[in-house]
Amino acid sequence: MDEALEHAWQRLVAPLGVPGPDAGRALDSLAGRYCEPHRTYHTLSHVRHVLATVDMLLAQGEPADDPTAIRLAAWFHDAVYDPRAADNEEASARLAASELTDLGVAPARVHAVVDLVLATENHVAATPDQRVLVDADLAILAADPATYGIYTRAVRVEYAWLPEADWRAGRLTFLQRMLERERIYVTPAMRLRGEPAARDNLQSERRRLLA
Repeated sequence: MDEALEHAWQRLVAPLGVPGPDAGRALDSLAGRYCEPHRTYHTLSHVRHVLATVDMLLAQGEPADDPTAIRLAAWFHDAVYDPRAADNEEASARLAASELTDLGVAPARVHAVVDLVLATENHVAATPDQRVLVDADLAILAADPATYGIYTRAVRVEYAWLPEADWRAGRLTFLQRMLERERIYVTPAMRLRGEPAARDNLQSERRRLLA
């Protein structure tokens, strides 16, 4: 793990009264999960990108009730990731509840983090905090075409066990669901920065998969 990401974690949990050694153990556990060998996209690099996008959105004035909860949820939202499973977000939420409770985080904030992690399952946001996190999680869709291509290839590697026809069918379902949304991004800042690029990327991938 790079030093900047480690410092980001320490800055996040220190004001919550988490002792340094406990914070370090929790970080080591999280890092171990994000470094599992079957991961090629859902890694610490993804966490770093989500955190950076959260920071950008908050700096641009997007409303948020609990920025700390948003950042904690960014760390935990993919902590459990098995491409063959259908309950990764639920498992990640349970892990967040257990780990944060053990660290002494206040119950109300733990509950907020759990709700935020669960919102990343279908990327439907009902609160200002969920809107920030969901848009940050989907920010990769608005990347430049080369970076978007790296993302799609990395996700395909995570699903290497899936036959090509099944992969295409499942991926096309995801692409169609995103394209049918009235807005991919729900925060004004992300809509302004990324909505056209995200739609172009999704449409281009869809055309490739249908070719």
